[in-house]
Amino acid sequence: MTAIDNTASSQTPLQVAVMGAGAVGCFFGGMLARAGHDVTLIGRPGHVEAIRDRGLRMETRMFDEQIRLRADTEPSAARGAQVVLFCVKSTDTVSAAQALAPYIGADTLLLSMQNGVDNAERLRATVPPPVSAAVVYVATEMAGPGHVKHHGRGELVIEPAPGAERVARALIAAGVPTEVSDNVRGALWSKLLINCAYNALSALAQQPYGELVKGEGVWAVMDQLVDEGLAVAAADGVTLLGDVRQAVRKIAETMPGQLSSTAQDMGRGKRTEIDHLNGFLVRRGEVLGVPTPANRVLHTLVKLAEISR
Repeated sequence: MTAIDNTASSQTPLQVAVMGAGAVGCFFGGMLARAGHDVTLIGRPGHVEAIRDRGLRMETRMFDEQIRLRADTEPSAARGAQVVLFCVKSTDTVSAAQALAPYIGADTLLLSMQNGVDNAERLRATVPPPVSAAVVYVATEMAGPGHVKHHGRGELVIEPAPGAERVARALIAAGVPTEVSDNVRGALWSKLLINCAYNALSALAQQPYGELVKGEGVWAVMDQLVDEGLAVAAADGVTLLGDVRQAVRKIAETMPGQLSSTAQDMGRGKRTEIDHLNGFLVRRGEVLGVPTPANRVLHTLVKLAEISR
């Protein structure tokens, strides 16, 4: 593990704030800081103290380094940011946006890097700056205070918005494959169906994806979950991005050691995002007249597990 001082960059550094410096925020914020951008992580006190003392440890398949960058617990630390990587849990979208709003400018780009399909809409209803939804494909976890561990992948698909192209170029230069797409809605829904296939089952079993799919009947349950999601998406007029069934199969190969974010939350005794995953499909299915019994069962089981902790 080597120490890096991020003072040099081949381009004008971006002023970046990360609202919700968990595993996703620390990974992408750390990649930008490693490339020389001016990054401030906004997160929980334990992580902030560790990062202030030692820097952010990024343990990836390609490198293991301490990245020096700023960290704070207060939303006011986002003042002056040109882009905010908005990485809070979907359950906290509105409250976090309200806390952030006084400290960001009208031209600040908020990049919603969250699970679920409606966070960008909720952000636009809460804050005036431009909002871009991002689809995040990364396997990562917080392995300890100030220590993010990367298990695989790390691509982004973001929607067009003022400033989005510049941010995309900076991410690509920082080693993050990034695409600006006019069909982010379809990409978000495709990821939603993947999450609905894996997250709850991984949480209830407390198993990573590679082990999970070895269980008896797991693939059949996943197929049913995806079929229900495809039916809801079709009824909602969504043009999905890619072959979702094939993508579900590949996840176990590309992220075998990954526990779902729902499993990580449940393991730490935290509230999960299940209402914005399987629960969202259930609610949308009710509106559209599409039955979703498998998703309903998993949503209910995770909610029961939450209250029984």
